[in-house]
Amino acid sequence: MLLTLGPVLLPEYRNPDAGRVDLVSAGLSFIAMLSAIYGIKEMPKHGPEPVSVMAVVAGVVVGYVFVRRQRTLTHPLLDLTMFRHRAFSASLTILLLTMMFLMGNLFLIAQFLQSVLALSPLETGLWLLPPVLCGMVAALAATGIVRRVRPAYVFGAGMTVAAGGFVILWGASADSGPGPVVVAAILMFVGITPVAALGADMIVGSAPPEQAGPAAALSETSNEFGGALGIALVGSLATAVFRGSMADAYPKEVPAGAEDTLAGALEVAAGLSGEAGAALAAAARAAFADGLQISAIVGAPLMLVLAVGAALMLRQVTPAAHEPGDEPTGAEPAEPAEAAGPSQDLRYEPAKGE
Repeated sequence: MLLTLGPVLLPEYRNPDAGRVDLVSAGLSFIAMLSAIYGIKEMPKHGPEPVSVMAVVAGVVVGYVFVRRQRTLTHPLLDLTMFRHRAFSASLTILLLTMMFLMGNLFLIAQFLQSVLALSPLETGLWLLPPVLCGMVAALAATGIVRRVRPAYVFGAGMTVAAGGFVILWGASADSGPGPVVVAAILMFVGITPVAALGADMIVGSAPPEQAGPAAALSETSNEFGGALGIALVGSLATAVFRGSMADAYPKEVPAGAEDTLAGALEVAAGLSGEAGAALAAAARAAFADGLQISAIVGAPLMLVLAVGAALMLRQVTPAAHEPGDEPTGAEPAEPAEAAGPSQDLRYEPAKGE
């Protein structure tokens, strides 16, 4: 049904001057991201060994080559001139970082519920259902609020709420039960989901009409790459903390080899009898909770920094008045910029020098 009605009901804009897809650029971007993420994930396991370090360095170098190539092509895979628009670059950066910490910490929370609190996959899914539903409601509400309130304030308020969720996550422990992490997840989803929803509109709306397609692709890529990068970075941070905690609390009577991951430690503990197995399992669960707490300690101030950055960088974007004289309070009427995209709800006032 969707495939049949989509071409008829959905408007389409084609860039008449679009060139062919540059497969070399696509390959360079793929190699850069894959190499960097591989190196980041491997470092916490064995430290900064030559292979992991070279993978990160290779990712950075190939990424630089990719950027240089885009500047020389007539029809680049990624038009870097779009980043000259403050609303575009700021929205893309905020979307990337917020999704990075949301997905990275959600990855840890799911493991915490299943492995630390010993909940079943079904129970874990049910506990995580309220955050998802609350995030959906918040996103729908934000699309209405942003018609009256500047997006910068909506972004800032959302990330401040998310910071509160990270603060609550500080208190998570092996004995705290699912309540604190679920409340923290609700605040994180309520704060970040509207940013993701509005950020996509901001990214597409601040790009020229002929760049609407690439801008939408960048928005989606930012979501996916932010999630993958978050799992790699936040997971690596938690792994490093886990290993450090296990090195201090590892039971002496237990043979080495279970201090790398929580799953490995619990598997070894299940095969031990008596107090040794219980001590290893308790130490592993406490160590994982330590990693979750450290990730929250990093996430809370980052959300506050992003909230301030959004308020400053996106202050030029104003709500659109849908009725004559229905201008938002405190906002001066302004004509849409010539480079404005297809957005119907947001208007961008270019800053000096853009």
